[in-house]
Amino acid sequence: MTQSDLPEIGAPADRPRINLDQQQGHRRWLVAVLLGVLALGVLAAGIRSRVKAASSLKAATAQMAVPSVSVVLPKLTAPAQEIILPGNVQPFITSPIYARTDGYLRKWYFDIGARVKQGDLLAIIETPEVDQQLEQARGTLATAQANLELAQITRDRYQGLLKKHAVSQQDVDNANGTYSANKAIVDADLANVQHYAALVSFEKVYAPFDGVVTARNTDIGDLINSGSSSAPRTDLFHVAQTSMLRVYVNVPEEYSRSMIPNHTTVDIMLAEFPGERFPGTLVRTAEAINATTRTLLIEVDVTNPKGTLLSGSYAEVHLKVAAQGSTFLIPVSALIFRSDKLQVGVVRSGKAVLADITPGHDFGEEIEVVAGLNAGDQVVDNPPDSLVSGQEVKIVRATLPRDSSR
Repeated sequence: MTQSDLPEIGAPADRPRINLDQQQGHRRWLVAVLLGVLALGVLAAGIRSRVKAASSLKAATAQMAVPSVSVVLPKLTAPAQEIILPGNVQPFITSPIYARTDGYLRKWYFDIGARVKQGDLLAIIETPEVDQQLEQARGTLATAQANLELAQITRDRYQGLLKKHAVSQQDVDNANGTYSANKAIVDADLANVQHYAALVSFEKVYAPFDGVVTARNTDIGDLINSGSSSAPRTDLFHVAQTSMLRVYVNVPEEYSRSMIPNHTTVDIMLAEFPGERFPGTLVRTAEAINATTRTLLIEVDVTNPKGTLLSGSYAEVHLKVAAQGSTFLIPVSALIFRSDKLQVGVVRSGKAVLADITPGHDFGEEIEVVAGLNAGDQVVDNPPDSLVSGQEVKIVRATLPRDSSR
């Protein structure tokens, strides 16, 4: 191609090439704008998602910062409540029967479980030595009485002779002294006879009162020691009066003021009679608090005419006592133990308040509160350890109080 064949600059043949370059430039600019818009969109979407995630995290954090709690409403105690305490059933009268003379047991008439009346013969003791001592004492008394009779005759004779001045006053005084001495000997010998007669009367052992024989600790031929020697004494029988029983109960100090004799309602329950109650009467109290156990000892009497109840039994004693004013029952799971205070968490106006309380009687799953709570307080159940006063809380579950029959 020659120079004459090339188009001239500025000639109409150059315009199509210029238009093509312009179109390509517009396209590149459009692509760049689109890419920029796309990048801005991606950036905006990323920023938006981050802002949304941060907002959600902040909301979740704020929500998690407010603890969720369940609350219970304290329930009022009944005007009268029943307390159950252990008691020991004892016979109204119980006595070990000892021998008052030495010897051998000849015969016994009642065994364990036998019911006896006052004055019934329980056993006979054979006392040959005491019998011989009694006979000897009687012989000595007879001798003394004979000497006394002779001294009396001599005294009377001397009194008559003195009137006739046949004897001296000294002889009369001697006769009177001899009579007085012999009379004193007779009195001493008579007392000795009565002593051995009493020992012989102790050969027969009698029941001191109506009751039941609860123990027999001897048998025929046993050597009986009355305690006059160094050998230990053995009680022959145990007799208990069971028509009336005594039940001794240790009542906590907080209920001591409610223990009024002949006014407090008492029922006795035993394991061998499930569901059956035996009425009793509060007859007396110790009128003093035991310094060791901080309890008041009371005695409850229970009639037992047919011997249904056995002495020595373990009993549950149900006492009706007046409830203290404005007391509430809450579950023990609501208690907070911190330092020397006993507290509960109470929700007021959406915030927790730690209230100091004064506990009363512990019923196991529930505890009595005598001070520190008001009716309608929402008490936090199972409070977290981090709970503090003024902290905002969220109630997720509320439990209404159940009727209390205490």
